[in-house]
Amino acid sequence: MSSHLQWMVIRNNSSFLIKRNGQTYSTEPNNLKARNTFRFNGLIHRKTVGVEQAADGKGVVVILKKRAGQRKPAKMYEKITINKNSRTTLNRLRNIIRKNNYRQDLRMAALRRASAILRSQKPVVVKKKRSRAAKSA
Repeated sequence: MSSHLQWMVIRNNSSFLIKRNGQTYSTEPNNLKARNTFRFNGLIHRKTVGVEQAADGKGVVVILKKRAGQRKPAKMYEKITINKNSRTTLNRLRNIIRKNNYRQDLRMAALRRASAILRSQKPVVVKKKRSRAAKSA
């Protein structure tokens, strides 16, 4: 079944839909921007990219939907864990998408999501408040 026909079937009828404030969001896996659009839908396309936080809280997991395993759902997804520094992680993600001929329109969205995940994993540094010296009379 073509991806366009699948989109016509599930665009208004999906268990992943959330309708709030006049907008429609989607919680499906591999939807990089959580928007209910044909472009970002993670279910209907043959090759999709998903970025999630690693289980141990350090690094990201890149989930690739392989074209070869369309009839075998257990083998359809490939997970790659990247837990290096942020520059290396983003470069590896960029190269994975580029070298494996994944959809180039998802590259920037995947990089932004990975960057946000890495930023959230940084420890928060609490700044000390400077106290003023007591005035002498």
